[in-house]
Amino acid sequence: MVILRNRRYLSSHIEDVDCLSGHEFEHFLVPLFEKQGYRTEVTKSAGDFGADLILSKKGQRSIVQAKCYGDGKKIGVRAVQEVVGALAIYKASTGMVVTNRYFTKQAEHLAMANNVALIDRDELVSLMYKYGERPIRAKVILNEES
Repeated sequence: MVILRNRRYLSSHIEDVDCLSGHEFEHFLVPLFEKQGYRTEVTKSAGDFGADLILSKKGQRSIVQAKCYGDGKKIGVRAVQEVVGALAIYKASTGMVVTNRYFTKQAEHLAMANNVALIDRDELVSLMYKYGERPIRAKVILNEES
């Protein structure tokens, strides 16, 4: 069952990702990180202290805060603050926020100051293309004035 779900996620398009719930988005990220050689663990839904995924690779531990939002919503500083606060709790050396949208300038500034990696929509699409099972469908915008 998990293998079938992971396979489905790996062949998803970004438009499919936009329809996921927060919990589904966390599980969507699992095969993307596993394809990169990480061992992944999804934390419990409530009381996760700001970490949705715990990644392990070569003795290093990282945490991921996953944010799946609707169109037009940007990820602010709170997501970065949650990661910074969770690093010590999970004994992680690095942290990141992954989203299907984009970050505010304030979130980018705070992440840079605290060495938190940010993966926005464009980088997520790149990961999906690189580690997925088929290329991501691109939306074509035609200029009708041409």
